[in-house]
Amino acid sequence: MNPHRKAPPAVGSAPRACAARVLDAVLHRGRSLKAELAAALPELEDSRDRALVEAICFAALRHRARYDVALAAWLAKPLAARDRPLRALLHAGFAQLDPLALPAHAAVAATVEAARALGRTHQAGLVNALLRRAQREGLPPADPAAAWPDWLCARLQADWPDEAETIVAASATPAPLWLRVNRRLGGRDAYAARLREAGIEAEAPAGLADALRLAEAVPVAALPGFAEGAVSVQDGAAQQVADVLAPPPRGRVLDACAAPGGKAAHLLERDPSLRLTALDVDAARLDRVRETLDRLGLAADARLQVADATLPAQWWDGDRFDAILLDAPCSATGIVRRQPDVLLHRRARDVEALIALQARLLDALWAMLAPDGVLVYATCSILRDENARQIEAFLARTADVRVEDPGDGCGRRDGPGRQRLPGEGGMDGFFLARLRRSTAA
Repeated sequence: MNPHRKAPPAVGSAPRACAARVLDAVLHRGRSLKAELAAALPELEDSRDRALVEAICFAALRHRARYDVALAAWLAKPLAARDRPLRALLHAGFAQLDPLALPAHAAVAATVEAARALGRTHQAGLVNALLRRAQREGLPPADPAAAWPDWLCARLQADWPDEAETIVAASATPAPLWLRVNRRLGGRDAYAARLREAGIEAEAPAGLADALRLAEAVPVAALPGFAEGAVSVQDGAAQQVADVLAPPPRGRVLDACAAPGGKAAHLLERDPSLRLTALDVDAARLDRVRETLDRLGLAADARLQVADATLPAQWWDGDRFDAILLDAPCSATGIVRRQPDVLLHRRARDVEALIALQARLLDALWAMLAPDGVLVYATCSILRDENARQIEAFLARTADVRVEDPGDGCGRRDGPGRQRLPGEGGMDGFFLARLRRSTAA
């Protein structure tokens, strides 16, 4: 699934109706965009239709504040609860006109036909009128921050007063497509040459040995050797984890919250001698790790275990690890541009629960770390309570820990770690802290 590629021109009501159903589930029934797309897209046979549905859904969610401003201005009265599917369809229609800029006549006609396909023939005229007005007048502007819940805006302003506006703007912008080349099957330069042969342009950013960033995103099926494991999709910030953890050869390594498996795979691509355990509390999510490792030819190199990392007595054999990666469950506020429904579904109470879970994970995992071992704490959050302040609290209650700087390439210094804000270096918002255990432990 690639939410960043440009939508191809397409005709027909089926993809518009599909997009409206997905948006209705996400906007009005609290469903995950990723899960809804995963269920809906296989029903569309044409890859162009699948790409169109993805593009419409991501654009509509990124710009929903503008579209709601338009509906409030153009409708005589607010839509009733029974008309929520209509709202979703109108958002899908607006997204096709702006920002996707599809041919207006075809987009409007197909969206009006989608109203009929959705059982809303009586509202097809209204859909046509509103989309024609959007075509004539353009959609009214709206403050991008209007899409952010008030509680999250307040935390953003408190944590990053000088950068809050930039963060909001960057989070509403489609992210580039980053690739991680599997060095076991060839180097980055060789794979870049394969891309050029396929007509795909990419750049090789400095400081990321396995990374390529595409000038224009493409479906993963178009990537040479993807099915054979030559390359994976992974943001540049996430790729830095392997460098920061830097486990010793043949070291015992624990990836404590491993799903979907990209970071574990990267470590094994770098060093197949590692004795790596990939842990996740959710069996279904661990299946995704297995699928990732299978595609990359790495399944035999890792031990996969379903277990709760906060309860080591239930699964740990007592043999300490040389390196532990805690890619902690978090608010995902650094990847809103990739998961725009975060702004719809995240609640303040969720963040407080996540902060408590992160603290329990840190304490439990630290006891499993060998003397002179390294634990890397990572999140895709931009909230300091989950990041710098979380690590500061851990340091205050833990005696045998030494902070090591992950380096300038990992973002700005923030307390005991490094924070990258969304869009900086073209990467996701991400926090990293590197902690070494005292040899006297």
